[in-house]
Amino acid sequence: MQLIDTHNHLDCPDFAGDRQAVLRRSRERGVIRQVLLGVFRENWEDVWALAEREPDLYAALGLHPIYLARHRPEHLAALREWLERLAGQHKLCAVGEIGLDYYLEDLDRDGQQAVFEDQLRAAIDFELPVLLHVRRSHAAVIATLKRYRPARQGIVHAFAGSREEAREYLKLGFRLGLGGAPTWPQANRLRKVVPEIPLESIVLETDAPDMAPAMYPGMRNSPEHLPDICVALAELKGIAPEELASASTRNAMELFGWT
Repeated sequence: MQLIDTHNHLDCPDFAGDRQAVLRRSRERGVIRQVLLGVFRENWEDVWALAEREPDLYAALGLHPIYLARHRPEHLAALREWLERLAGQHKLCAVGEIGLDYYLEDLDRDGQQAVFEDQLRAAIDFELPVLLHVRRSHAAVIATLKRYRPARQGIVHAFAGSREEAREYLKLGFRLGLGGAPTWPQANRLRKVVPEIPLESIVLETDAPDMAPAMYPGMRNSPEHLPDICVALAELKGIAPEELASASTRNAMELFGWT
């Protein structure tokens, strides 16, 4: 199987001691490309440096909603500067991780919305897909996407919504990112939704070091776990792992404009 991890945070300190070993094991297991996500202004350099150094790593840059208190107006201006400077470079593949988080109740929703929309406009202006963080905020995110209608669309990372919310994203042309969450038996609603998601709308991800799948409970998640996630999700869908791997890889290549 050849797989693409469309969402992880390999730049995190969790991987400082064995990052090269993780990359080696991931490649040996068939993970042919990985997308690293920027989450606040201070980590863009690390994400970009890693992507430039490793042939199979790619970068997305953005301001994550849970770090709202760290974001400043000048960081939004800096994002546009980075996107302009890196325009046309194949290692820059998206704007992300951006979106709305309503799970954390102390996060100002109006502030999140303003930062989200500013980044969505930047993605549209630079013709890049968006990688979306959506936690208990599907209605607001869907309404925003309907207003802006980004032509390159993107991925709803770690999708955990209802079948109705899935349909709304699919109508807008978005792919749904699936990772470790549906592998857990207690994820009852999600495990009912996953079989209904069309293959042409699925991309696979790990969100490493977070969201470890059920077969690695309590452990650091890693891109090397993507094949196991693929096998578990294929079983949930009632198809062969190779079929899911092929579809998800094809979908990611198409979304990011890779050949």
